[in-house]
Amino acid sequence: MLNEYGDIRFTAETTLGKLAKWLRILGFDTVCQAGVSGERFINSTGEDRILLTRTKKVQSRGKGHKLVFIKSNDPLEQVREVLQALGVGAADTRLFSRCTRCNILTRPVDKDTVRSRVPDYVWETNPTFQICSRCRRIYWPGSHIKRSNEIIEHFFST
Repeated sequence: MLNEYGDIRFTAETTLGKLAKWLRILGFDTVCQAGVSGERFINSTGEDRILLTRTKKVQSRGKGHKLVFIKSNDPLEQVREVLQALGVGAADTRLFSRCTRCNILTRPVDKDTVRSRVPDYVWETNPTFQICSRCRRIYWPGSHIKRSNEIIEHFFST
């Protein structure tokens, strides 16, 4: 469901942690709470979040909630299931804009402030860095971005 800013927001079952991480990489606000299941899971979500579940009980009890039932065991196929079920296109994403751990939007940080927190080679070869305001994790456009982009292209190919 869209929130007031037009963003799609999700709540994923704990068993869908890798799916949640990929949705965050795509820029979607995705909550994945450990130890919350069944009725508590259904009730823990706000009205503006789409439930992501693999549990048939949640699927049957989740009436009145926007819900995507995940069939695949493969996290990358799970992402495709979600995107296809909701008609999400590449233009709806904001790649690499969220912390993959905290789900918080990252923000640009001055390169000099992260010098002691990243490997020397990374600091010397990357012009830009992002930081998570909550966990303080540092992100930069390393080689993983190329690999991730290849996977992301697969999500939107027919």
